[in-house]
Amino acid sequence: MRNFREHLLASGSTIKQALVQLDVLAKDAILFIIDEEEKLIGALTDGDVRRGLIKGINIEDTVNSIIQGNPKFIRRGERDINKVIEYREGNFRILPVIDKENHVVNVINFREIRSYLPVDAVIMAGGRGQRLQPLTDTTPKPLLKVGDKAIMEHNVNRLALYGIDDFWFSVKYLGEQIESHFGNGKKKNIHIEYVWESEPLGTIGAVSKIENFEHEYVLVMNSDLLTNLDYEHFYIDFIKQDADFAVVTIPYQVNIPYAVLETTAREVKSFKEKPTYTYYSNGGIYLMKKEVLKYLPKNTHFNTTDLMEKLIQENKKVVSYPLLGYWLDIGKHEDFEKAQIDIKNIKF
Repeated sequence: MRNFREHLLASGSTIKQALVQLDVLAKDAILFIIDEEEKLIGALTDGDVRRGLIKGINIEDTVNSIIQGNPKFIRRGERDINKVIEYREGNFRILPVIDKENHVVNVINFREIRSYLPVDAVIMAGGRGQRLQPLTDTTPKPLLKVGDKAIMEHNVNRLALYGIDDFWFSVKYLGEQIESHFGNGKKKNIHIEYVWESEPLGTIGAVSKIENFEHEYVLVMNSDLLTNLDYEHFYIDFIKQDADFAVVTIPYQVNIPYAVLETTAREVKSFKEKPTYTYYSNGGIYLMKKEVLKYLPKNTHFNTTDLMEKLIQENKKVVSYPLLGYWLDIGKHEDFEKAQIDIKNIKF
């Protein structure tokens, strides 16, 4: 993945300098012109240069005379994903991302990513992985390889594919290996910070340690999942539901091989012949408004199910998002072996 700064060019640069940079970008040839504070002031393409040369501009002149002064952009943290979709479907392939003060903080390329979601992602990666011993005796479970990548790397790459670029990793057991593996995320054009648990804090307790989320929405997920979840659809559904908290749920069907009777006392009221019941289990992926995190106790063992119960008691809207795609919790050796087979056939 290209470093986004390759698309930036300082105001006052010459057209010749721009041509050199555009040539390096090849099929991604577009530059975003920034001032000395790195605020966006314009865009420049090969076409702009050609039109300028036809008009008699010299290649030693500055780019300021030929730039597009009102470029399309995405505002960081903007809730309305429809604008992103509109740009994507309108064939705007490469767009700058600017903050509230108009500083360019990223450049997204829809050839490389599918969306740009205004979400912080927290990946819970501190567990011991006892059921996968001895594999986890010297390697943390999130770094066990499925195919050619670590389990956790599949998840990070999938989230980044949907434009999530602010990550928090909650780590404890052999966390140094995870930090060494991912670093600060710069190689993936993302930003990673680490939350260290001195003692186990449950499936969401460590999130109480984070006070500087970038966005108004937070996604929390277990690190040992393998899934092809469409995160954009998950986010859109969350907004449409006007939810405070959403949990990805996995449908399970139970087939009863006998007729099931519905009775009052001993009187049969009705029956169903060999019915099939569908139940939904917790998929370990959650999307929530940042404001609900105020219900997390500080530095206390607390599970996501505890938070869900608390939110329901507070009359907050907790919704289910049934997953129709692929999902696997890699908790046991047989799950790990299944993942090695599935990864060759699942479309991600």
